[in-house]
Amino acid sequence: MPSTEAPISITVKTPAGSLVTVRAESGDELDNIIALSVHAIASAAQELESAVRGTPAPATTVASVAQAFGGNIIETETHTQPPQVTIGGRNCPHGKMTAIQGMGKDGKPYKGWFCPAPKGAFDKCKNQYVTVQSPEWNTFVPEQIK
Repeated sequence: MPSTEAPISITVKTPAGSLVTVRAESGDELDNIIALSVHAIASAAQELESAVRGTPAPATTVASVAQAFGGNIIETETHTQPPQVTIGGRNCPHGKMTAIQGMGKDGKPYKGWFCPAPKGAFDKCKNQYVTVQSPEWNTFVPEQIK
């Protein structure tokens, strides 16, 4: 019977003994998943371990996440402002969103802005669709047509 699991997986054991497994179809996908979700995974593991022990979770910092995974901090960024609409496009925390229009599976046309984070990323932003009734529907300029 063929396996339904991704061919690449990494399992990490936290200092308290919890196991965290990340699966991916390719090395590039694994790199992206880890880069985008290491903080969320470490924070969730700490919360779970604290709940089991009945103690408050320690404050999660970039340094504590790196230490928990045996890594080093290379660069950190702080996002203090929400994504902003820019002329000719939109941005999200992952970068410039892509303007796409196409036909949905239901046969209806759609237009919208799509996050550049890899498919399946834990923190991928929601699509921002343009409604047919909005003035933007008629002025929308797609970067891709599907």
